[in-house]
Amino acid sequence: MTEVSHYLVDTGVFILYLRRDHHAIDFLRSTKAVIYYSRVTRKELLRPPIRARERTEVLAVLQRCRIVNPDPQIADGFAALLEKYLYLHDHLADALIAATAWKKNLEVVTTNPRHFTPIAEIRVRRFPED
Repeated sequence: MTEVSHYLVDTGVFILYLRRDHHAIDFLRSTKAVIYYSRVTRKELLRPPIRARERTEVLAVLQRCRIVNPDPQIADGFAALLEKYLYLHDHLADALIAATAWKKNLEVVTTNPRHFTPIAEIRVRRFPED
């Protein structure tokens, strides 16, 4: 039996989906993986100003995925990553996403691997893959 992948999808992939990028549409609609997103990704996607139609589209795509809310384990991981990787102080949302991936054992799928690949505690998949 094949093991199902579990991905934590970063904001950039959802933005590509909402811009009708065919790679993102195929990935989010066709993958056999279980797709998760962080509470911070939801906040970034729904940040004002946002039109009612865009809000509806964001909520529709997120509804097909699973949200991961910060919990004490993620908060502890967040603090540990900030202590170990000083550059993350300038990228707090990415630090929270990385902590979520680390503590929930999820692979980060991101359009911006530069912020995530230095973090030894997580697995990172560039999107779209080269």
